[in-house]
Amino acid sequence: MSIGRICTRTVDVAAPDETTQTAAERMKSRKVGTLVVVDNQQRPIGIVTDRDLAVCVVAQGLDPRTTEIETVMSKVPESVTEDTPIESALAIMRRGCHRRLPVVDDDDQLLGLVTLDDILTLLSEEFQEIGQLLQKESPGSVGL
Repeated sequence: MSIGRICTRTVDVAAPDETTQTAAERMKSRKVGTLVVVDNQQRPIGIVTDRDLAVCVVAQGLDPRTTEIETVMSKVPESVTEDTPIESALAIMRRGCHRRLPVVDDDDQLLGLVTLDDILTLLSEEFQEIGQLLQKESPGSVGL
């Protein structure tokens, strides 16, 4: 199974020089907790979350009207493609302690976002299906 099957295609983005105030307002209006920070060619360079804004701006006493996203975002060390196997994406997440990875095309332009929650939801559904199959095939469920 590949990432293309489960990634979110509609992703809210921000520019690195936008203020954290603007980012917070966008998150509020779009009802999201994450923005992918992209460069001028729409290549992901970072991710900023509502938690980043709370911990790195508010808790530090910084002014959100002047603090740029670039100063608080998590740099994107790695991204995945639609063809990346889910197991590989999980390994990247585990190795880097990431909960989100940008999904890019061959030119490294943003296509979507995959989250740990997306993967866990899929795996949970798969395990439920396997459990149902096992119940159907177990000798105890056959009227012997």
